[in-house]
Amino acid sequence: MSNTAPPPMTGQQWLVVLLLLGTGFMLSVDFSILNVAMPEVGEAVGLPFSQLAWIATAYALPAAGFTLLFGRIADLFGRRRMFFIGIGLLAIASVIGGLATSPDVLLTARALQGLATAIATPAGLALLITSFGDERQRARVLGLNGALLSGGFTVGALVGGALVGALSWRWAFFINVPVALLILATAPFVLRASSAPVGVKLDLPGAVSVTLALLALVYGVTSANPYMLATALVLLALFFIIELRTTVPLVAVGILARPTVKWGNLATLVVFSMEPALIFLVTLYLQDALHLSPLDTGLIFGIPGLSSIVAGIIAGRIIARRGVRNVLAVGMLVQAGFTAPLLLLGPDPIWLWVLVPALFIGFFGHVTAIVASMVTATSAVPDSEQGLATGLVSMTQQVGITIGIPIFGAIAATQAGIIAGIHLALAVNVGVTVLAVVLIWMGLRPRPVTAAVGNAEAAKA
Repeated sequence: MSNTAPPPMTGQQWLVVLLLLGTGFMLSVDFSILNVAMPEVGEAVGLPFSQLAWIATAYALPAAGFTLLFGRIADLFGRRRMFFIGIGLLAIASVIGGLATSPDVLLTARALQGLATAIATPAGLALLITSFGDERQRARVLGLNGALLSGGFTVGALVGGALVGALSWRWAFFINVPVALLILATAPFVLRASSAPVGVKLDLPGAVSVTLALLALVYGVTSANPYMLATALVLLALFFIIELRTTVPLVAVGILARPTVKWGNLATLVVFSMEPALIFLVTLYLQDALHLSPLDTGLIFGIPGLSSIVAGIIAGRIIARRGVRNVLAVGMLVQAGFTAPLLLLGPDPIWLWVLVPALFIGFFGHVTAIVASMVTATSAVPDSEQGLATGLVSMTQQVGITIGIPIFGAIAATQAGIIAGIHLALAVNVGVTVLAVVLIWMGLRPRPVTAAVGNAEAAKA
């Protein structure tokens, strides 16, 4: 990647960036906006405390399970069209959720919101990437996207707490409606329709098998159900067999064989599973060990949220100068390195002086790693397959976000005390991230041209 500065963006490109990044931010906020309000929501609609986790799970299941499918559908039938459908469905689902008076209606609304995310996210990300032909510009906008994705989780908690305190939990749903309508009103004038390939059909067997596999995987992890996990593995194996044999694969084996796609997605999975799990564990520490309020907790997370914004703004420039492989490795190591001091946290509020700076610097590395992983996972892919590549990395994000919290929550639960459990889970978090950095660094190392290849090229000449 060149060390020179990227060319300036045109006015049209800035409009695309504002529209699509704003949409992505809204969808990111949606994932966490109800987290701090779950007890009040459950009481209002009659959802028992033991089933409150379904407020998050009902959203995450379709968001993770259908992203890859709709990424490919967007390639085939038009990214702008699918983006409109996703945003329209989000508006409808938000109205249903805001009016819900029973658990069934509420969870249906959350599932529809997750489905809307699965439709709109890969289409929007593909539209964003294909609006920029220069790799340095792509890195820059992906940096902003990464900052808003990460910041959305924090803002979701802040907004959720503020809305519940000032108005009602129902406004956590209703707030989406005017934003979605504004997007639908302006998008036709900003986004250009993508051209669909001619004569290409949807791989229905592959789509069904991978969607069921992802649904089983996410449900198996969130419910700790070994039978569903085994079912997920069988369905994934069936999916790969189908993809090897079909003439119109949903996921071409070639795209998975590309080192950038393969290792970029592994990095995305690790980054998006480790950091949300960290946020969850720190939330437990702040509320259960230090007995802070949900609003105080959200304000504390607002400080590293500022770091996320800064990282997103400058990460693309750092990648342009230092190379995506170097930045990805360093970003993940910073994320892990500044999680490590949290292993010392104790029951006294004085430990906030360790926690807040560690989160601030760690989040900078986290967002930088997000940007680098997304640049890696979508590089060296032709525009005709960008919906597939972005659908794949979007799916990986959703799976990571979904599985990280229950896995590390279960690890923490193995210990008798809350602080001891958090220490153990954080230690595993650091170890997994460091191991992933080693594998990714080796996987992305430049391949030397072999003598056989050199001789073949010489013979052609």
